[in-house]
Amino acid sequence: MRKIFVIAFVSVLFSCQKEKTSTLTTLIPVPQSVAADKGSFKLTESTKIKIETSVEMVQSVANYLAAKLRSSTGYALPIESGAASQGDILIQLDAKKELGKEGYELKVDETQVVLTASNPAGLFRGVQTIRQLLPAAIESASVQANTKWTIPAGTIHDFPNYAWRGLMLDVSRHFFSVEDVKRLLDQMAYYKLNVFHWHLSDDQGWRIEIKSWPKLTEVGGQTQVGGKKGGFYTQEQYKAVVKYATERYITVIPEIDMPGHTNAALAAYPELNCSEQTLQLSPGNEVKRKVPGLYTGIGVGFSTLCTSKDVTYKFVDDVVRELAEITPGEYLHIGGDESHATKKEDYMPFVSKVQKIVASHGKKVVGWDEVAITTLEPNTLAQVWANAENGKLAIAQGAQVILSPAKKMYLDMSYDSTSKLGLHWAAYVEVDSAYAWDPTTWKKGIARENIFGLESALWSETIETQQDIDYMVFPRLPGHAEIGWSAAADGKPGSRNWEEYKIRLAHHGPRLEAMGIHFYQSKLVPWVKE
Repeated sequence: MRKIFVIAFVSVLFSCQKEKTSTLTTLIPVPQSVAADKGSFKLTESTKIKIETSVEMVQSVANYLAAKLRSSTGYALPIESGAASQGDILIQLDAKKELGKEGYELKVDETQVVLTASNPAGLFRGVQTIRQLLPAAIESASVQANTKWTIPAGTIHDFPNYAWRGLMLDVSRHFFSVEDVKRLLDQMAYYKLNVFHWHLSDDQGWRIEIKSWPKLTEVGGQTQVGGKKGGFYTQEQYKAVVKYATERYITVIPEIDMPGHTNAALAAYPELNCSEQTLQLSPGNEVKRKVPGLYTGIGVGFSTLCTSKDVTYKFVDDVVRELAEITPGEYLHIGGDESHATKKEDYMPFVSKVQKIVASHGKKVVGWDEVAITTLEPNTLAQVWANAENGKLAIAQGAQVILSPAKKMYLDMSYDSTSKLGLHWAAYVEVDSAYAWDPTTWKKGIARENIFGLESALWSETIETQQDIDYMVFPRLPGHAEIGWSAAADGKPGSRNWEEYKIRLAHHGPRLEAMGIHFYQSKLVPWVKE
């Protein structure tokens, strides 16, 4: 009898504790300012979403919110213009509010929810907070009966710390469908990320249609790591993804890696190679040709464009031109990493020329940190992944950096030695290690004013399916998103608090489950069950 009583008591105590936990205290990323109040707002069948403007983008944000809430509540949630009444949600723009491009103010009391921003992007970020303030079941795809849809009363003032908060997906090692990409964009939006870096070419596959060079996809896009059938995106599919991302206030940054990581292009067009290659077809039967075979391994550093040929720059110009025409964002990524097969005296003038080509098509350049050994064009960003000294070279030229240190932000790194997926050449990266660091103190000589933003990276050597993406991205991505959005725990460098964060993360377990995300359930996190 005593044993049964203790179990029952603990169960009741835990249940009460869950009820006491306000969603105001479990938000990720943590807002800049939260002031709790008494009571809560109840979302009901009579709730309406009101907008006070005819601006199309505000209407779109309202439509997005309504769609997210209708599936699980079953409520109609009509969208109407005009003043809000009791029980309504009001979405409004106010140019007088000094909240920046993505900032917002959210006020909740027992009568209304009022979301205000000076820009539609801020409204969209605030909508993600409204979702997180509701019970986790709000993310379900089907109606959840007998659920009390309440939002705790309080006031939130919020805005991002860094302008660039990104995630990179490598679709070259393994190819992923348009629907897979859109699903990832939805997950990014939930945690207020705003840049999708799309790694579209590498040794194993060329994934974007270039109409002036059709063999890039016809030949270079046909395989992937392991030898299975590859794939590519048509320009129409690319534009559809860009539109989908734009609707979520996410900027697409396409990457064409060069002069290395180019075997797929070299296999498609022999004129881009410098020298012949000896191929052994059978013992004693060798042939020489300029076309390397398609590559399905995971090695790096063996390929290079021929940087001394005019045709190479014609190729680069055509690729950049076609991508620039279908990419509304400011930046194109030119890669530049691990070009071990390119001599330094060839690499440097190549990168200089490519930067000018990108600029000629109205775009700015992002390159992996190795590009900083060259003279950088104005507005070029260096993405620091391996060598902080390269980042410092970029800073010395007046450039800013994006931080993607492999030991902290590479999502293809295994969690530990028992992980079923991933690599560990940089480190094992558990959830606490991914979160508990501060960009401003990461390396001496890289200060806050030098950092344009942060970006997680998912390389896909071992990633083959949508579930694989889920497992490696979550739950590390929410922590990265918080580092990019929120100030350090008390506003001081180095003060990020893992012990506090892991409790908030634990409450996101039911949310991830409701969204159908197959996440890694780290033993370091006391996951909440609902």
